[in-house]
Amino acid sequence: MPFWHLLAVQEISFFKANMKFMGYGETKSSTGYGRPPWIFKGSALYQLHLVKAETARAFIPREFRLVEAFGYTLGGFFLANYDDSPAGVFDELVVIAGIVWNPPSSCAWAARVLVNSEEACHHGRKNVGLPSQVARFSKRITPVPRQTKGKFGGFLNRIGVGTTNRLSKDCMDVQVTEVVGTASSDILPKPKFNKWMGPLITMSLPSFSGQTEYNPNLLKYSCRIACRVRAVRPAKVSGPSPSKDRNSDFKTTDFTAEELVDKGRNLSISIMLSKPILALEFNCLEMQVEDPTILPNNSTCSLRPA
Repeated sequence: MPFWHLLAVQEISFFKANMKFMGYGETKSSTGYGRPPWIFKGSALYQLHLVKAETARAFIPREFRLVEAFGYTLGGFFLANYDDSPAGVFDELVVIAGIVWNPPSSCAWAARVLVNSEEACHHGRKNVGLPSQVARFSKRITPVPRQTKGKFGGFLNRIGVGTTNRLSKDCMDVQVTEVVGTASSDILPKPKFNKWMGPLITMSLPSFSGQTEYNPNLLKYSCRIACRVRAVRPAKVSGPSPSKDRNSDFKTTDFTAEELVDKGRNLSISIMLSKPILALEFNCLEMQVEDPTILPNNSTCSLRPA
């Protein structure tokens, strides 16, 4: 099946209303957050990027088949602010490495998860198998000049005098910094020029997780989302320059544990700095996270490269 058709299937499943999640395998027990499903409410920015396949493979288990074409896969990030959750109010940044083929659909794989809640970090590691880390989220509101066209804007724009500046609505500048380590990234969402929040839709985002030091099992879980969604301009992302060989494939025997942590951090930053292709703003968000299922070893056979 052509890669771009797979992406179309992924996007159809992304927007299909009331899509049901079919879990399989043994159900994993949960603690800390109470009994699932876990409910999170707030708002978020979901941004899709073209990510180099060799960068994504540094995070995704080798036996999995990465959905790719021409050396790229579909990754990005999910930046959320929860004002109501089992862990209370907190922020979350999920860096998505790429898409793994899981017939008859596909699933995302998270490269890194940053939260400013110790409880959310512990739950993500132990119960959902996520590569969670504690981070600081610094937010600053700044006014951004907005250009408006004059009466003869079409002609005057060509000679550089057809626009004037006025203050737009405020823009949120978000800086995310890991508590352990010095790497950070700045995310600057574009300002909102109107109050329209888009249609109300429901969707399901299936994902793989696990195989970490905190949870060695391979897991599959689903986030059912109800929200108002609208397309927005991609957020501007800036960050420290990753190492020179950030996109190269590497073996764990070549680096110390500390060097591996730094390399993984730089690779996750390079995902966010890759080319954005779509940005969606989620308002009135209500996300329901199901209890992950543990997948048996033989379930990965269909995911292995031919």
